[in-house]
Amino acid sequence: MSHPSEKALVPFVSVDNMMKLIHHIGLEDMLKGLATYIEDDFKRWNSFDKTPRVASHSEVGVIELMPTSDGEAYGFKYVNGHPKNTSEGLQTVTAFGLLADVYTGYPVLLTEMTLLTALRTSATSAMVAKHLAPQGADTMAMIGNGAQSEFQTLAMKAICGLKTVRLYDNDPSATRKCAQNLSGLGINIVSCSTPEDAIQGAQILTTCTADKQCATILTDNMVGAGVHINAIGGDCPGKTELAAGILSRSDVFVEFPPQTRIEGEIQQMAEDFPVTEFWKVVTGQAQGRSDARQITLFDSVGFAIEDFSALRYIRDHINGTGYYEDLDMLADPDDPRDLFGMLTRAKT
Repeated sequence: MSHPSEKALVPFVSVDNMMKLIHHIGLEDMLKGLATYIEDDFKRWNSFDKTPRVASHSEVGVIELMPTSDGEAYGFKYVNGHPKNTSEGLQTVTAFGLLADVYTGYPVLLTEMTLLTALRTSATSAMVAKHLAPQGADTMAMIGNGAQSEFQTLAMKAICGLKTVRLYDNDPSATRKCAQNLSGLGINIVSCSTPEDAIQGAQILTTCTADKQCATILTDNMVGAGVHINAIGGDCPGKTELAAGILSRSDVFVEFPPQTRIEGEIQQMAEDFPVTEFWKVVTGQAQGRSDARQITLFDSVGFAIEDFSALRYIRDHINGTGYYEDLDMLADPDDPRDLFGMLTRAKT
């Protein structure tokens, strides 16, 4: 049997190889690198095709496709969100992604994105906080200590100089897990028994909970002036974490308004509720933090351009590492009109 041609082969990064790549680069260095790629793509926001993700909802979760293109490369991510999975010993979120050449339509990368999504989400959070958090912010409340919490903390350390994290989860075992995982990584860890305790002295408030419902993780009276809120748990219709009163007192920054108004914290607000697209802050077209007492809020739902940035990063960093394998994914007959002939000859 003949071997597949080079054109038939697509580099594939498995979970095992992704972990090896992360350790090869260094977790904090990779977070900083991803943040740079994401910020660079925010700077050229208008060069991208943009559309809200395509979502298929069920009673137990959501399955989504997130596509975008800059005219030269096309990328998409498949991702699910099933909060009930944790109770069954499964991940709440799983994902994989693909990058393709627009000129030929041929895929050039296939990769796991469960780990990579955790990294790109936290890198995005920290990149935004670098622009919006109060000057000198070094303490974060991490409310929700699930699979994303350690990544968020380390990204804030690597990119924003975070020194202390105050942990809270309604499941104390999750807080113990997070504190143990972060031990020895250069962060001062304070485990808290209430969300009110967690936000004491914190200039950055990160909420990341999984329940698929409208919840009030932070009530209006809990949030004082001079903080940056990084709200990443609300990411589908009917799922929020913040009291509407907090939004009314905040300057709200979003990725892509048509998606965020459906899925984010601002789904609670009127359609004309004012928001600032964050790419405008990066390019200098809009102001970020303007004074020390301001409440800034990043209503983060995750957008396809961030995944595109992560796919670009992986494509650019796997060469020469051996941390991928070539998959025989694309039919490549000698005569492009003779696909049937290729099949027939394979019989012998």
